[in-house]
Amino acid sequence: MFNGFRSFLLRGNVVDLAVGIVIGAAFTAVVTGFVTAFLTPLIGVATGAVGDFSKQTFTVGETAFPYGAFLNALISFILVAAVIYFAVVVPVGRLQARFNPVKDQPVAKSDCPDCLSTVPAAATRCAFCTSDLAGRPGFPAQTTAASVH
Repeated sequence: MFNGFRSFLLRGNVVDLAVGIVIGAAFTAVVTGFVTAFLTPLIGVATGAVGDFSKQTFTVGETAFPYGAFLNALISFILVAAVIYFAVVVPVGRLQARFNPVKDQPVAKSDCPDCLSTVPAAATRCAFCTSDLAGRPGFPAQTTAASVH
């Protein structure tokens, strides 16, 4: 029973996932600190407010609704999402596009009826036995220069 548990823990996916979660938590703390220290005060400067809306409330009857905490969390979420998108997602997407270009679509192939070699379906002649392939099953009926006259 313990051998199965040990092999489960030592599989690459579990270890990679654990490392990703720890790094993600640390990165979230860094981004949240950046947003709290720099971006939220900039919004306060731009709007003429302090930048901390957590104590803002409105009252209906005798009940106070602390909408400021929600507003603070919403602004923080939008700013964190923007920082992650522009500082991580966009650069990583560009790196992936640079180092992993889109691969060409594979060419449709058919077997030559004479030598059974695989040749492109658009071929007019087999590259191996040089037999004429135009009009044969699996190959398009193509016009050749001799038949045009």
